Amino acid sequence: MEQPWATLCAQMVRTQLLERGVQDCQVLDAMRQVPRHQFVPLDCQNQAYEDHPLPIAMNQTISQPYMVAVMTELLALQPTDHVLEIGTGSGYQTAILAELAKSVISIERLEPLAHRARFILEEQGYSNICIRCGDGSLGAEDQAPFDAIIVTAASPVLPQPLQNQLAMNGRLVCPVGPRGLQEVITCTRSENGFQYKKSIRCIFVPLIGTAGWEEPS
Repeated sequence: MEQPWATLCAQMVRTQLLERGVQDCQVLDAMRQVPRHQFVPLDCQNQAYEDHPLPIAMNQTISQPYMVAVMTELLALQPTDHVLEIGTGSGYQTAILAELAKSVISIERLEPLAHRARFILEEQGYSNICIRCGDGSLGAEDQAPFDAIIVTAASPVLPQPLQNQLAMNGRLVCPVGPRGLQEVITCTRSENGFQYKKSIRCIFVPLIGTAGWEEPS
């Protein structure tokens, strides 16, 4: 990554992630490697490494770096993992996942966003990502089971189709709650069923789909 972006990125990792408790060294390294400024609109590039989300096209957002790191850390990814992402958005979270896992399927319901993210990710040299356009709340049953699933939009409940597509010992991380305020929930599948754990509060754009929120009228 060219200067001065590399300096800003390193400062982001140090002050926004390390000093706030993100400990997974692999996650921190991935956050250092992925050039966040390449995934935001040109008029926002000067804010790319600041501690807040940013708007992208079609009333969507690129998440705050801290939120990306925390949710990725909760996934506890391994290099052999097959990962599903719901809500490609800018493609930044997708790139972080691709740094840590063997393969990533990412689903985006808005075709222009999917097209732009696909272009940027290919330009960045990623070859282990497949981006689809469709209803992410239903997952990708033809590619299941998944070792890890991350949802980058807020759902009123944990989507059952996504839980069903977890592999044994698989992890699902998803913001759950009403519009305007949610909690990140980690769902783990075991031989005894599903276990759930709440973590931080958050605010995400809504997950629109059959197993999420209805399309606004």
